[in-house]
Amino acid sequence: MILDRFRLDGQVAIVTGGGMGIGRGIAVGLAEAGADIVVAARTGSDLDEVVREVEARGRKGLAVVTDVTRTEDLHRLVASTVETLGRLDVLINNAGGTGPKPAMSTSETFFERALRFNVTAPFLLTQIAARAMVDTVGAGSVVNISSRSADLVMSSFVAYGAAKAALNKMTQNMAVELAPRVRVNAIGVGGVATRSLEVVLTDEALRAQFEANTPMRRAGEPEDIACAALYLASSASSWVTGKIFHVDGGCERPAMDVPAPALEPT
Repeated sequence: MILDRFRLDGQVAIVTGGGMGIGRGIAVGLAEAGADIVVAARTGSDLDEVVREVEARGRKGLAVVTDVTRTEDLHRLVASTVETLGRLDVLINNAGGTGPKPAMSTSETFFERALRFNVTAPFLLTQIAARAMVDTVGAGSVVNISSRSADLVMSSFVAYGAAKAALNKMTQNMAVELAPRVRVNAIGVGGVATRSLEVVLTDEALRAQFEANTPMRRAGEPEDIACAALYLASSASSWVTGKIFHVDGGCERPAMDVPAPALEPT
């Protein structure tokens, strides 16, 4: 049965940023497909709730409080996974995000922090996880949660857009080197109804603008991203690596604009 290729029975997946929003949706979705789930984030109480949701679906859940910007935390995350669950098959690099800030107001520290959070951390964790995948089960899949900010021109998102563009290129370069044992793909996410989009979705005028500029006329839901992540994590995509999948409601231009002040003489 072709649907069997979407199953993850007996597999183990790590989901970073798994305490809420897209990460939580992916964690629960992969559990429904049969995987045991390790959720990682900085807030333990959020993780505990996701573990309960995973266990309610008959799968094992493990919460590992993790700051992905700390390399020692990344090593501890993978080591705890293998020690507790015995293997690692799937890594979802979901943790990330950087707020808008005009380019001329973006400090060196802000820019470098965006790179560390959105591309360096996923790079390091992919290195560590790929070794564990090959050593425990011989193969695996990495799914990086990227953003359409990587390839659309968006004002006030220079740090975030540059970081996600780097994540996309990292995805493609690592895919070539890690194939055929470990596949590496990414999802270019559009506007999803999570806390980061709340300011838009709770304002009637902003929401109307957002929906009018989105061909599918709605914000995405975490499950929309979870479905794509399941495809890329499972053997249904066994001939797919190094690809960036756009899951964005059909947008080919930004659904919202965050204006930046004009550069004027001092």
